[in-house]
Amino acid sequence: MRVCIIGASGKLGRYMIEHALERGYEVVGVCRPESVDKLADVADRITILPGRTDDRDVVARAVTGCDGVLVVLVPFGVKGYSTGTAQAVLDLAEPDARLVFSCGWHITKDGRDHYSRMFRLMVRVTGAIGRLIRFVDIDDQVEACRRIFASDRRWTVVRGSDLEEGPSEGLPVWSPHVGDPVLASNRTRRTDFALFMIEALTDDTLIGEAPAIVSRASESAMAHPGSR
Repeated sequence: MRVCIIGASGKLGRYMIEHALERGYEVVGVCRPESVDKLADVADRITILPGRTDDRDVVARAVTGCDGVLVVLVPFGVKGYSTGTAQAVLDLAEPDARLVFSCGWHITKDGRDHYSRMFRLMVRVTGAIGRLIRFVDIDDQVEACRRIFASDRRWTVVRGSDLEEGPSEGLPVWSPHVGDPVLASNRTRRTDFALFMIEALTDDTLIGEAPAIVSRASESAMAHPGSR
């Protein structure tokens, strides 16, 4: 399998590279030019294309011939970075490619997610401060996902809980809606988030789904052993 990882130099991207190479996949990585050095240790094992991840020319070259595209949706800045990235992938990826995007729990597919008052407050405050200092725009990620949900591509949007470092605890479990009891622990190892992204490439049951994930070793997951 040939896969493209857009946002390859970040922590999540690096873990996805690791998991993909372990499976023998051919990897094409896209990252900003200033971050290419972060991939020095794998430069001889993957193809690296420097460029902004919303640059349509770069994306077009990167996704050509790829069976799957893994996208880290980062709402960087206030100029629609996530939306531009998502739209480029939706427009330019191979017709039958599996498209797997990452985002946070604040994204909702059908409006049936249930968030705590503290979580809603945190999203509002973080969003307001991020826009004020022109660093991030959470609404940009919302718009990016709206376009993904409306598309007829073979997509999955993986919604991660709070991430932590540490050795793998196995493939996370998931639920279709934030607020479901299995997700209450709200923690996932970053390497396992990446593992779920890689696994989604070959799991057709996740097509058209926005799974919210949590560590299978978390207390809430252990309390609901029949979860997905």
